[in-house]
Amino acid sequence: MIKDFNFYAPTRVVFGRHAEEQLSQLIKDNGGTRVLVHYGGGSARRSGLLDRVFASLSQAGIEYVELGGVVPNPLLSMVEKGISLCRKEQVDFILAVGGGSVIDSAKAIGYGVGYDGSVWDFWEGRAKPQSCLPIGVVLTIPAAGSEMSNSCVITKDDGLIKRGINSDLCRCRFCIMNPELTYTLPPYQTAAGCTDIMMHTMERYFCKYNGMTLTDAISEALLRTVRDCALQVMKSPNDYRVRAQIMWAGSLAHNDLTECGLEKDFATHRLEHELSALFGVTHGAGLAALWGSWARYVLPRHESRFQQFAVNVMGVANDFAHPAETGLRGIEAMEQFYTQIGMPTSLPQLLGRPVTEEEIAKMVEKCSRGGTITLGALQVLNQDDMAAIYRMANR
Repeated sequence: MIKDFNFYAPTRVVFGRHAEEQLSQLIKDNGGTRVLVHYGGGSARRSGLLDRVFASLSQAGIEYVELGGVVPNPLLSMVEKGISLCRKEQVDFILAVGGGSVIDSAKAIGYGVGYDGSVWDFWEGRAKPQSCLPIGVVLTIPAAGSEMSNSCVITKDDGLIKRGINSDLCRCRFCIMNPELTYTLPPYQTAAGCTDIMMHTMERYFCKYNGMTLTDAISEALLRTVRDCALQVMKSPNDYRVRAQIMWAGSLAHNDLTECGLEKDFATHRLEHELSALFGVTHGAGLAALWGSWARYVLPRHESRFQQFAVNVMGVANDFAHPAETGLRGIEAMEQFYTQIGMPTSLPQLLGRPVTEEEIAKMVEKCSRGGTITLGALQVLNQDDMAAIYRMANR
């Protein structure tokens, strides 16, 4: 069975050493004359990247204003600040310098500039985006894939509510990818990024549609490549070849290529959003802490898919007579990989303590929006299912 699909990936990718030297021309090609340069903490400044960006814009005669301070799990308060700044300065283009948090913050700002109400209306479902300022990216953290996706995830400060929306309006016009810009990423951040990249693929791979063998093969190759490169980059952080594989994989994992003919699930992502909103944990680490429990929970109804993953991705020997056992060994092999790269495989490992029943109830309440929605597509999860998975991960 193959699901009908519509594949759209309009982002121009400029990949390689010194790719950022093409920045100003790319902005001009997309009509930018007054730019908001949006970025996170001090690393982009300490590395000298921001100075090079500013110099490039100035030399090209492109006016700009800057707004830094984006945090992981980007906040609505920063988005609102950016919207006000863009309106005041009559910005016509947003340049995100950083990773997924900066890009998502830029997308949300782009949505809000032309909207009269609160930009949070879009995440509440009270309105749909009708416009977005054009956005370009200088990518420094391969992980979220937001540079080529139509998704945008923001956290509302009041109540720590983390939600995502999807619209092709926010797809970036271009993305500059120089793998050398990722050499200084700490090992933990690199590992969390690789986990997120793989999870974006796995959230589509674990699917009730199983007839698109070409998409399966692309997904399996991507997963094997990132797994192998994640192990290598821990030993050789300045290996350009390895960093390049990871950076390109991050974009391919979330530009919908690995969804063609399949159907995304994203239950683990949704469950994790409540973890990172409530506890401020790194997104990729939260995914690693939850995935094994989600997988074991749904395995009994989807043995053949997990069997295929175990054999084709994790290299597990196929026990044809017992597909569930093969699938379980694949889950265990994935968790062993997480351990090898320093990722947690349970909530106590992630947080340093078990979560309480009250915290589980709070996460379930937010994740299900008070019991009004379910999660997942491979297997639909209700509130009881969500609580069961959190409890499994809490051991």
